[in-house]
Amino acid sequence: MMNRAVTLDDLMLAGIAVAAGLAAAFLSRTLLRWLAKHAKRTRWSGDDVIVDALRTVVPWSAIAGGAASAAAVLPLTRTVQHHVNQILTVLLIFVVTLSAARVIAGLVRTVTQSRSGVAGSATIFVNITRILVLAIGFLVVLQTLGISIAPLLTALGVGGLAVALALQDTLANLFAGVHILASKTVQPGDYIRLSTGEEGYVEDINWRQTTVRQLSNNLVVIPNGQLAKTNMTNYTRPEQQLTVLVQVGVGYDSDLEHVEKVTSEVVAEVMTEITGAVPEHEPAIRFHTFGDSRIGFTVILGVGEFSDQYRIKHEFIKRLHRRYRHEGITIPAPTRTVAFQQGPAVIPQQRSGDEAGRGTTAFG
Repeated sequence: MMNRAVTLDDLMLAGIAVAAGLAAAFLSRTLLRWLAKHAKRTRWSGDDVIVDALRTVVPWSAIAGGAASAAAVLPLTRTVQHHVNQILTVLLIFVVTLSAARVIAGLVRTVTQSRSGVAGSATIFVNITRILVLAIGFLVVLQTLGISIAPLLTALGVGGLAVALALQDTLANLFAGVHILASKTVQPGDYIRLSTGEEGYVEDINWRQTTVRQLSNNLVVIPNGQLAKTNMTNYTRPEQQLTVLVQVGVGYDSDLEHVEKVTSEVVAEVMTEITGAVPEHEPAIRFHTFGDSRIGFTVILGVGEFSDQYRIKHEFIKRLHRRYRHEGITIPAPTRTVAFQQGPAVIPQQRSGDEAGRGTTAFG
């Protein structure tokens, strides 16, 4: 069947349709840019993600709609019209899929941030979500193009076993990471110490490994499977605040009531003035040991998080030493008393070989 020739009116109508699509895209993008500025003022970050995705979907949808209208106006053959519609549909599905993956991944990231209460996010959930959305979009595209996805799903099911056997370690790390996050034993931002000696803040937990940032700013990469099997101390959970112990000793001639009073005042001063301390922490001092040259006791300090303890200990020891000197309280150094006893000289006598080998000579 022959179609009529393209006239000037057809081209004008097609041009108007394309121009209308472009204008709608420009206006929608301007409107969404204005919405994005207002979304940033809200406390929920999810609306920022949604508006940012719409800034991609809506303009491209307007352009695709304009192109489809132009194709409908032109006197195209049924085959060409079908191919044009397929191309535009695939383009629209592609844009929507990418935007949906961005939106859902962003919402998942927002949820993980709000639940862990830290700036970092666990990208393992974000990556899994993004891959699932993209896979669904790819299957929809194949179905739109008329390609049956049933053989593909069957092949994937059969080949999945071989892939699982070949990627045992990778899958073990993946499921270990999911288990760690689902059980909430470790979250990004926690300060942990492993039985193997590694310690630091958890930066991220992805599909294969956990990244830990040490206090020296070095990154330690730990496979998720190893992290799940090792003994671990989490200094952030169940509470971020913790107590640290400082060992102190004073001389036997000290007035212990006065020592306790002075030390309590220094603790209260440090807890109030030093950043990272816990102001509501009550001074806790416990005498516990009669040592060789001192009476030992423990001072318990409250700190906001693990890394604050070094600064607080530093300030507490400096101020306590200065206050003790002002109050005349001594911190004796460890001493040893060695007694020498002088006895009568023993004149060596001649002995047999066996006795000489076993004997000793004493000197006065």
